[in-house]
Amino acid sequence: MLNKIMLIGNLGRDPELQVKSDGTPFTRFSLAVSRTYKTANGEKREETEWFNVVAWRQLAETCERYLHKGSKVYIEGRLQQRKYTDKNGIERTAVEVIASDVQFLDRKPSSKADEETSIDLDPFLPEQ
Repeated sequence: MLNKIMLIGNLGRDPELQVKSDGTPFTRFSLAVSRTYKTANGEKREETEWFNVVAWRQLAETCERYLHKGSKVYIEGRLQQRKYTDKNGIERTAVEVIASDVQFLDRKPSSKADEETSIDLDPFLPEQ
């Protein structure tokens, strides 16, 4: 059996670090993954999917410390469904990505000038 997901996208909000009653840290954040395609008549369209991501323990602390809204990341993990009851008493199902690996894809600026003109780099293309 295999349950694996790999995503590249941008954080939709800052990670929120929380601690379970047993002391285990975890963080939650949303990830926007976009794709561009052309319709049958040649019109260019963009579609964005949103994923809820959960990281645990040391990975959670690292995400909370270094990531922020807009950060570009590669996430590898598994999908998990959980049921919960909302504040109106309705049973709902949430699908989350449980992260096992997070790689930061934003280029680290080497100077103040680079910081102002930094661009997002595609991790699958050779550096220029």
